[in-house]
Amino acid sequence: MINSVPSFQGSISYVATDDLKMAVNAAITLQRPLLIKGEPGTGKTMLAEEVAASLGMPLLQWHIKSTTKAQQGLYEYDAVSRLRDSQLGDNKVQDIRNYIVQGILWQAFTASEPTVLLIDEIDKADIEFPNDLLRELDRMEFFVYETREMIRAIYRPLVIITSNNEKELPDAFLRRCFFHYIAFPDPVTMQKIVDVHHPNIKKDLLATALQTFYEVRNLPGLKKKPSTSELIDWLKLLMAEDLSADDLKSKDGKASIPPLHGALLKNEQDVHLFERLIFMNRQNR
Repeated sequence: MINSVPSFQGSISYVATDDLKMAVNAAITLQRPLLIKGEPGTGKTMLAEEVAASLGMPLLQWHIKSTTKAQQGLYEYDAVSRLRDSQLGDNKVQDIRNYIVQGILWQAFTASEPTVLLIDEIDKADIEFPNDLLRELDRMEFFVYETREMIRAIYRPLVIITSNNEKELPDAFLRRCFFHYIAFPDPVTMQKIVDVHHPNIKKDLLATALQTFYEVRNLPGLKKKPSTSELIDWLKLLMAEDLSADDLKSKDGKASIPPLHGALLKNEQDVHLFERLIFMNRQNR
């Protein structure tokens, strides 16, 4: 198995903190999977895309669902197709390899160059899913029982695993990973992120919008706090409607519901909570 992966220094289209860049490079040095946790919308999936682009490596993505099984990442034997072809008298049934469907790990292991392998939202799967991949991710090999062959990695892929913390991951799995938590961006970092997506936004509009965004986000009792991606969408709407910083402020100077708040608050419970808090705030002034 050959290893020749350069270091990650960030990119112009993704605002990566020094700690995050250090985590990526630590995973490269240790040759261990990088486990990334953080709130939804903090750029976990995008990190893998940017790392691959920055390092000039192909990206293979495995998006996990509640029904996903670890075996699917290795390979699947299509017995149904083989049975059908045998009934039709197709000669290819003589070679079982014609019915072995390569999974994403097989593709990464046998790629002709180093790859970035994204295992996205691993916590959506069954609790045994991570444990079922321990040996394969550790030794970079697996056995195909139907063809009696061992598949070994030519190049060790850079494995990036994301989790939204919906389930606790097994200790044995965690021991094999380098862990990094992406904290929610502070206002300074958030401004840098916005500059990437909306470089022409007016400074006074951005300043007022960021203040409003963090006020909404910090409201106690919110079921779903608005994320970075929702802020980016909200700012896009504000710019499309040609709203100004003054449009985000109430005429009487009291707290008010921001325009187009549907981009930030995504369920009626949070909208009602926000409305009640605004009403109480106005009553107390």
